[in-house]
Amino acid sequence: MSANDSSNTEIRAIRFHTYGEPADVLRLERTDMPSPGAGRIRVAVAACGLNPADWALCRGLFPGALPRGIGLDVSGVVDAVGEGVTDVAVGDRVLGAADYAGAPVAGASDFAILDHWARMPANLDFAQAAALPMAVETAYRSLDQLRVTAGQTLLVHGAGTMMGFAAVQIALLRGARVFATAGDTYAERLRALGAKVTAYGNGMAERVLQMAGGPVELALDTAPVNVSSAVSGALPDLVRVVGGDPRRVLTIVDFAAVAKLGVRSTLTEGGPFRWDVLGEFAQLAAEGRFTIPIARSFTLDDWRTALDISRSGHARGKLLLLPR
Repeated sequence: MSANDSSNTEIRAIRFHTYGEPADVLRLERTDMPSPGAGRIRVAVAACGLNPADWALCRGLFPGALPRGIGLDVSGVVDAVGEGVTDVAVGDRVLGAADYAGAPVAGASDFAILDHWARMPANLDFAQAAALPMAVETAYRSLDQLRVTAGQTLLVHGAGTMMGFAAVQIALLRGARVFATAGDTYAERLRALGAKVTAYGNGMAERVLQMAGGPVELALDTAPVNVSSAVSGALPDLVRVVGGDPRRVLTIVDFAAVAKLGVRSTLTEGGPFRWDVLGEFAQLAAEGRFTIPIARSFTLDDWRTALDISRSGHARGKLLLLPR
């Protein structure tokens, strides 16, 4: 291992030791510096993005050894490399995904172990970089599962979420004709990107069908399930929008409705994770051709405020923790 290492160094990390509600089980504490295993790297965390998946982990999603940390999205500077790592070196700026399962800390800490990463372009800042990984990977993989290609019509429901915002951009880059549902916060930005946008709520399906001149070919549901019924619970409408075929609809959130309606989900579709595209989208972000909106940034000490805003369903952009 090549490292700026001290096995006796203590770091700060947000972790949970038992499963339960995030506000009850998470705490900021001091713990030992983690060491990267083979094929892993350690980074000094500059920024960490928060996602709803972090709170699901606390409740038992993907159970594993405890204690565990939160924060999948990471940007920072390589501090140590494990055996077999040859593509980055100590001192390199990277973005990537924290090792959720194989390390006792994750991205919401002073140092994190990454199991997927890409070099950061010189003109991409750490905050922009930390907003990318999970949104890019999930959106790209979901569009792969739907087999979205040039010339197709696609509806992204919940395009004001970060996964939805990413999916709209990726689909447009693929040459698809994109329709979107979104609230006022991001509607104009989505239109500026090239999507045709309508509001949530009553009549949404009819508005989309009118905009599209008939059924669209595919629909992706990214709307959170913890907000108003005008936003969530729209899968029956999405089935109508695609002409009645539930296999043309894929959800990344409403897994409880999958069996009942016959739609597809990211959990059941399989296929490889697409961490391999992070470098490509980091470069696009550096060129101003791709973005994930950032709402607010917090220190590690202010993590509870970030939690409350995230769980409200009204973050209106990516929430970041900045350990440094």
